[in-house]
Amino acid sequence: MKTKQILVGKVKIGGGAPISIQSMCNTQTKDTKKTISQIKKLQKSGCEIIRVAVEDLASANACKIIRKNISIPLVADIHFDYRIALACAPYVDKLRINPGNIGSDANVKKVVEAAKKYNLPIRIGINLGSLEKQFEHSYGRSPKAMVKSAEKHIRLLEKHNFTNIVVSLKASDIDTTVKACRLFNKTFRYPQHLGITEAGTEYSGTIKSSIGIGILLYEGIGDTIRVSLSADPVKEIYPAQQILKFLNLRDGLNIVSCPTCSRVGIDVEKYALEIERSLSHMNSNKTIAVMGCVVNGLGEAKDADITIVGNKNKNPLLYVDHKFIKIIKPEKIIDEVKKYI
Repeated sequence: MKTKQILVGKVKIGGGAPISIQSMCNTQTKDTKKTISQIKKLQKSGCEIIRVAVEDLASANACKIIRKNISIPLVADIHFDYRIALACAPYVDKLRINPGNIGSDANVKKVVEAAKKYNLPIRIGINLGSLEKQFEHSYGRSPKAMVKSAEKHIRLLEKHNFTNIVVSLKASDIDTTVKACRLFNKTFRYPQHLGITEAGTEYSGTIKSSIGIGILLYEGIGDTIRVSLSADPVKEIYPAQQILKFLNLRDGLNIVSCPTCSRVGIDVEKYALEIERSLSHMNSNKTIAVMGCVVNGLGEAKDADITIVGNKNKNPLLYVDHKFIKIIKPEKIIDEVKKYI
């Protein structure tokens, strides 16, 4: 079922819009030069919405400079102090808060009024690690407790006639996250931001995120994603793109390669990585196969549009649409493949 659609800057979230990719800066927001530089690197890599931590008024004021120098939507991540939300509201495209931790209902109302004035959506972020005691006592550290917490925060905003809302329900384990998102989806039509929080390092975090986000997207749940890693934020973007691509939710080159054995006539890993690094950004739905020998060759690459085949003691063979084109020099692989994309 389609969720409500909102706008973050010019990026649509929910309501059948394409799944967008997010990340978060790890620079000091007050260091506008470093933050802007990192955002531009993230955007070049494919990030479509960027979030920054806004922990004080100096960081809130920095958002004005940052937003002027970037061209993707800017999200302010705020906790505890409603005055920070008010200070940065004119300079951002979305607020990430928990209404219950910014003080009285009067304070919530002030934030809502600012969000309405500047047409800002609010993301309610529910993390299992910071679950309110009232829900933990009643339901344990469970998916139900997370959804009850989300419901409480939603009602705080709806009380002031505010429905420009996105919700995230995240835990550091896959099972709790998936069950919480499923349960929320049964009751609410607000768009969901998906991710596994505190997922871990680039290696383990990518695997956990791919499984958790992948399960939910495959089931039709989720409207925007972040692969959260203990790494350079730029490294979050590629796996997010691949998740969407492999679920047929986004266009992109599909690069396949054989697992290799003693028959290989080329360095499969080297050439597959080279093609992936050089060409994966291209907006094409074609499949490129790198196969080590004639045994795998065209037989195991029947669905490929372009195939590189290892040739014992010779340079690799290039096939396009299963037709032999030429023998190519290894150093020319990228140039030759690009001709047929």
